[in-house]
Amino acid sequence: MEERTQVLVVGAGLGGLSASLFLAREGVDVLTVERHAGTSVHSRAAGQNWRTMELFHWAGIDREVLEVSPRASQGLRITVATSLAGRVLHRLLEDGSEYDISASTTMPAGMAGQDVVEPILLAHAEKAGARVRFRTELVDLTQDDDGVTATLRHRDSGEETVVRADYVVAADGGRSGIRGRLGIGTTGMDALSHCLGVVFDADLGDRVRPGVTDLFYLQHPDFTAGLVNTDVPNRYVFAPDYFPARGESPADFPHDRLVAMIRSATDLPDLEPRIVWTGSWEVAARLADRFREGRVFLVGDAAKVTPPTGGQGGNTAVGDGADIAWKLAAVLRGDAGPALLDTYEAERRPIARMIIDTSLHNMKQRMHPGLDVSGITPAEDPLNAVLGFRYRSSAVLSEEPDDGARVEDIHAPTGRPGFRAPGLASTLDLLGRSWVLLCAGDGWGPAAAEAGIDCHVVDDQLFAARYGLSTGGASLVRPDGVVAWRAPMSVDDPAGELRRVLDAVLSR
Repeated sequence: MEERTQVLVVGAGLGGLSASLFLAREGVDVLTVERHAGTSVHSRAAGQNWRTMELFHWAGIDREVLEVSPRASQGLRITVATSLAGRVLHRLLEDGSEYDISASTTMPAGMAGQDVVEPILLAHAEKAGARVRFRTELVDLTQDDDGVTATLRHRDSGEETVVRADYVVAADGGRSGIRGRLGIGTTGMDALSHCLGVVFDADLGDRVRPGVTDLFYLQHPDFTAGLVNTDVPNRYVFAPDYFPARGESPADFPHDRLVAMIRSATDLPDLEPRIVWTGSWEVAARLADRFREGRVFLVGDAAKVTPPTGGQGGNTAVGDGADIAWKLAAVLRGDAGPALLDTYEAERRPIARMIIDTSLHNMKQRMHPGLDVSGITPAEDPLNAVLGFRYRSSAVLSEEPDDGARVEDIHAPTGRPGFRAPGLASTLDLLGRSWVLLCAGDGWGPAAAEAGIDCHVVDDQLFAARYGLSTGGASLVRPDGVVAWRAPMSVDDPAGELRRVLDAVLSR
């Protein structure tokens, strides 16, 4: 007997759980499976940028994420140095106040670790109706014109279940088995470095700044490493590189050697750190050749693997999950044509390319000066990449001429189609749940009602200026807060124009 679901999500990390939550909130029947026993126990992929917090706000979880991340409100310092008390090579951020995002969003950033964010996503996904099963792995997958058939196996009992789904979201990590089954290759660089992850407890005194997120990239004479504090008092993550090419493996770093390295990194020769957890991973920069095969979509690390320098891997995973969710929901409801799903790769893959390449430039500056980045695209300003990113697809009616830029200056947002709707206090809670028409004056209400979308007149000069509208103009914003189209001024036939636009951007 087959089990039936509309969407099967494979993987319960940041990308998979975000997709599950946003799908369930749209009323989609979603089943999520994860081969591990639970959510992540490591605080890796810590930090939520302003775009992620915007998505979390619309999902109703932003306050919870901030509550488990008290450091976020206190600031962020990023230092490249030889050791915690050694020579400072670069001070990338002093306290985070250098980031002026006021023209683009009113949302704060978060600094919560993956280990505390995933349980929040899980709880809210289940509350919204998603079914989530741990210790369950996918062992077979076939698809046809009408759907996907997946065989699942419980890792303890060995019991197998056949599930029939309309679509599959593959969020099964950087070594994605689904991606391999589909024959989707990747391009990029493997083994940029190999890292140990060491979680330890110790009192570092004035070596770190209290209350803030204090992130160090260490170019020590004897090793390269990252070191950062966590939300647990006196708990830190130390991540030194090791080198298999030199014959090294994690086994070559016993307790005493790790203690000696931590002492050298902190310049505290008598420190007695208590090591809580250790692990290892490979740092790579790889992009899937395509994000879709038929009815299967890759999200998160299954779609791209990026170096951690810049902290965008987890954030883009959340963005992937939210993006594919609203598009699948629209198609499953019959609001959009199936071609809308083609826009997932068209929009998200260029973002992944930009994030990977910018992270590689960061890696060269912060950790490995000898890294060759000559063959990749230029680094983007981090604020513009996060809040000024641009989508080009059939779900956006772009204005001509197209300047070809991947991002825009967040200090002067334009409100052009393809960019985020500028996040004003007056508009934040009007967005993020459905299609909405924001108007600088009356005249569009009947047309919006006929089209079945929300319409709001925003009587605010700042709104009109940021959105590029004159009196009578309107901006059509997608469920993900991205402008799909705008009429800078009033039009003669609002109903006909809006109908034409919606048919185009929804592939109807």
